[in-house]
Amino acid sequence: MSQSDFSTKIESFDSEKKPQVGHVEYRDEAEARTGGEPHFKTSKLSNPLESLSRETLLRDVNSFAEKFNLQDVVTDLEHGALIAQRPTEFEDIPDLTEDEKDALRNEKEHKWSHPFAMYATIVLCSIGACVQGWDQTGSAGANLSFPTEFGIPIDNSSSPDYNKNNWIVGLVNSAPYISAFACSVWLADPFNHVFGRRGTLFFAAIFCIAAPLGSAFTHKWWELFICRLLLGLGVGFKEVTAPVLAAENAPTIIRGALVMSWQMWTAFGIFLGYSANLIVHDVGRIAWRLQLGSALIPAVPLLALVYLVPESPRWYLKRGKIEKAWESLLKLRKHRVLAARDLYYIYVQILQEREMVGNNNVFKRVCELFYKNRLRQATLASFVVMIAQQMCGINVISFFSSSIFQEVTGNVTQSMWASWGFGLINFLFAIPAFYTIDTFGRRSLLLFTFPNMFWTLLVAGLSYLITDGDAKLGMMATFIYLFTIFYSPGEGPVPFTYSAEVFPLSHREIGMAWAVTVNNFFAAVLSLTFFRMNAAMTTTGAFGFYAGLNLVAFVWIFLWVPETKQLSLEELDDVFSIPTHTFTKYQTSVWLPWFCKRYIRFDKSAELVDLLDYAHGTRPSDLREDGRFDNNKI
Repeated sequence: MSQSDFSTKIESFDSEKKPQVGHVEYRDEAEARTGGEPHFKTSKLSNPLESLSRETLLRDVNSFAEKFNLQDVVTDLEHGALIAQRPTEFEDIPDLTEDEKDALRNEKEHKWSHPFAMYATIVLCSIGACVQGWDQTGSAGANLSFPTEFGIPIDNSSSPDYNKNNWIVGLVNSAPYISAFACSVWLADPFNHVFGRRGTLFFAAIFCIAAPLGSAFTHKWWELFICRLLLGLGVGFKEVTAPVLAAENAPTIIRGALVMSWQMWTAFGIFLGYSANLIVHDVGRIAWRLQLGSALIPAVPLLALVYLVPESPRWYLKRGKIEKAWESLLKLRKHRVLAARDLYYIYVQILQEREMVGNNNVFKRVCELFYKNRLRQATLASFVVMIAQQMCGINVISFFSSSIFQEVTGNVTQSMWASWGFGLINFLFAIPAFYTIDTFGRRSLLLFTFPNMFWTLLVAGLSYLITDGDAKLGMMATFIYLFTIFYSPGEGPVPFTYSAEVFPLSHREIGMAWAVTVNNFFAAVLSLTFFRMNAAMTTTGAFGFYAGLNLVAFVWIFLWVPETKQLSLEELDDVFSIPTHTFTKYQTSVWLPWFCKRYIRFDKSAELVDLLDYAHGTRPSDLREDGRFDNNKI
């Protein structure tokens, strides 16, 4: 089937006079008359089948089966489409057999009960996240010795080349992130289009094996720099593709948890990297080579397993390979009717996605991120949460903890153990995020944790002024660990989870590419500048600088990042269609006074105007003196 054939719409979409998905509409007549910015409507993607009659739906399914040579499974497809139309009411669908209903009940009651192929996908993507974390920490231990080995020492401030050497070591450390933001994140889309999710991960694994192996045999700093640039290609491909493969292979009921698990397994990879650094740190001059080279270890099973898991059925459908998509879903689901449901539902979603995107090329969709109101708000919010991950200072510790602790103690073994403790705490406290992120919300977690990250990082930096070596190490380690405890369930998992959900489907891939680019760009800036900053400002000054950035990030989050907890697609559209200046004014003139009245003055009569009500005209003046609404004004 050609791409043009596949883009043919289901006839019934035109048979009912409904607004086109992706159209713009004004909220009311007044807004239309005044030329207000239109609301970018995408909420119909919540279920494109729900408005169809039974007869129309079954006719469309039969046309689909006939067109793509699936007549032998047409009964499965009919039952699957009926379930997709009414997913919460399957008990009332008379066509379904008791066996099919049992499969649906089991999916709901035992959401982690899946075929081997689904578990293999989860394992593969978890390994991909571990590779991500290990790659970040391999250089942390190597920084203690490779500069001296290459004749660019950074431990002698009286050397005439001291400043230059600090910049060179920073450049080597930043290489993977330079490569990722400048190249591989954007190349991931065409690679995915041509080679599929598995093929792109295969290339990523090749780079993630070859680059650390090459790093272990380098003899010049620029050779190591080139190897780490190549590592960045693998990092970028994997960072974009692995979460997508997990999300596209997984049933809806566990998709959110898999997106969340990426950060947890990345933290586990960081812990494994520190463990490897600790194991080989005392083997002599080749220690740094083993520390850099050990990062290939998790990439080996990634390479070995990548073609043992099914390809994304969504990718097959986009390429017109319907029968292969069906075969893939049969491996990923426990019952044929579940596979049929997802096959047909993904198909109609892709049709609507293409209707929304139209003939827009990648460049135009990138531009739309910045000039369409609904998209611009999501772009700003994702930018803030992504840059905040670098501003908070966690990667100063993650990338350079061994060097920081070595400067404090002068003892390599002690610094390695202190770094190992950081990695362990980072992993353990990432686990509660599965509960906290949906219980307390993304925005609330960030607003709570950033002030606490500010004071813990500030005290950690001030601890450097202590003269007693053991006391200095104890204080710094304690407050770095406290800082990590606040980071791990908050700014750790939130950025990627948040960025994955705020963009409408038509711009989700390009929006996520933008968000990942922001994250990698500022990781490169941090890696490039930290050694020079630390030399000029000392550890106290550097930690104080990043502590201050925590407060800046807190203000940005307060002013520009809306809550997305448990919002439907329609509600997300409504929230992100609110202009930035309106949202900012709401936070400063409505939410903040309410918070002070309710939680500082302990006035239980205080009531909060809802954000959407405020955006549609309700103002603080609509409240009576007792803090309650004046219904005559609203």
